[in-house]
Amino acid sequence: MTGVILAGGRNSRIGQNKAFLEIGGKMIIKKTIEIYKKIFDEILIITNTPEDYQYLGLKVYTDLIPNRGSLGGIYTGLHYSKSDYAFFAACDMPFLNERVIRHIIKGARDYDIIVPYYKHRLHPLHAVYSKSCLEIFRIMVEKKKLKIKGIFPKFRIKKVTNIPETKLPPFFNINTMKDFRQADKMYSSLQA
Repeated sequence: MTGVILAGGRNSRIGQNKAFLEIGGKMIIKKTIEIYKKIFDEILIITNTPEDYQYLGLKVYTDLIPNRGSLGGIYTGLHYSKSDYAFFAACDMPFLNERVIRHIIKGARDYDIIVPYYKHRLHPLHAVYSKSCLEIFRIMVEKKKLKIKGIFPKFRIKKVTNIPETKLPPFFNINTMKDFRQADKMYSSLQA
């Protein structure tokens, strides 16, 4: 399985690249890569600013069809993945957890999509997608029908509900400076 980091967002609500924000003195993207290296043989970064990520020494690709949001990034990641399955996470998730990811990716062979259902919400940007999704994703991206959850009914989906307990919320993501301060505070209180 390939691990894909989606780093294509415009960061418009926060005004800077969220992947490079530091929590506990370490950039979120570097924390993500550390976890991915323990799990996946291949790691890809999908971004609209590849020059920002070249120094990390990973395979970096831009969207096949630009400006198509997260679904466009997932489509691109699946296209370039050498594996039949890829795990995707957004670059703004500071508390990714190796145990949670390993739990979610189990049993991928029997499904097209494996998505966690946690606290009454699906988390499609912390999920597994199969190459069997490629053709439908391409059509949806071309038609600008970009709601990820809207295409779920077309596939064999496994909703993972029994998420392992973690000290920090594994699906937390940063959209605003308020979110960032909250994440930093959560992390710091655990280290105290």
